[in-house]
Amino acid sequence: MAMSLDDKLVVGISSRALFDLEYENSIYEEKGLQAYLEYQVAHEKDILKPGTAFPLIKALHKLNDGGEQLVEIIIMSKNSADTSLRIFNSIEHYGLEISRAALVGGNRIAPYLSAFRTGLFLSANEKDVQEAIDAGIAAGLICSHDNLTIQPDEEIDQIRIAFDGDAVIFSDESEKIYRSQGLAAFAEHERLNARKPLPEGPFAKLLTTISKVQKQFPPDQMPIRTALVTARNAPAHERVIRTLMAWGVRIDEAFFLGGVQKSDFLKAFGAHIFFDDQAVHTDPASRLVPAARVPYKSE
Repeated sequence: MAMSLDDKLVVGISSRALFDLEYENSIYEEKGLQAYLEYQVAHEKDILKPGTAFPLIKALHKLNDGGEQLVEIIIMSKNSADTSLRIFNSIEHYGLEISRAALVGGNRIAPYLSAFRTGLFLSANEKDVQEAIDAGIAAGLICSHDNLTIQPDEEIDQIRIAFDGDAVIFSDESEKIYRSQGLAAFAEHERLNARKPLPEGPFAKLLTTISKVQKQFPPDQMPIRTALVTARNAPAHERVIRTLMAWGVRIDEAFFLGGVQKSDFLKAFGAHIFFDDQAVHTDPASRLVPAARVPYKSE
């Protein structure tokens, strides 16, 4: 019987999100595909440095420590098979449990996300992330920053994932009111609709899956912790809380910041990844913790 991925949290990650391939990418952009191919083949034994999403992928392995394969990590790359050896050599070097891959040789990745039952896709390619979002897959554009130092040997006791609310966990319905009518109109709308659950956003299903995984562990052995880090504050907080209750979703920590900079809270939380829809939040956050921007679905 073929292995099923239906009951697993499947995370698809591009090679450039997992490893630091910015120099190699510059070769591709400046000199073309053939020069990139030749460089990768010539350096296939050179181990790549960890990229921005490396801590999250390493942390996710912890979910499989109990013996049951709860999470499956899959390399989803526009590399071809003959340029992938360096990637797999680096995976083996760091002891990552990644054995499956989709190497599409420059073609679109989006059509294969559903085939792999992907619950989360991370990439440094904006077009690929946009296509994933448009296909209904939770996806984030990895934000790299030179100030962020990744320690490949860091011991990770607990996975820490932080989410923005509107346009990430929830739809952008309320955010559109804020953008078009201002803060006062937004606050009044949320006050009047406090008992009406918010529509689901692109990461609602992922958060629900994480919550189900959490329920399989006793509180003192919880391998994953989540946080909501939102610019909302009272009275707009009530609708968020009631929505999560209606979904039956667990959120471990919630920060209603009312416009206060998110970065310091994310650092204090120790996020292995932070998802937000606005660059004004992901850019400063990426200096302190791994961050990914969630694009809006194409109209």
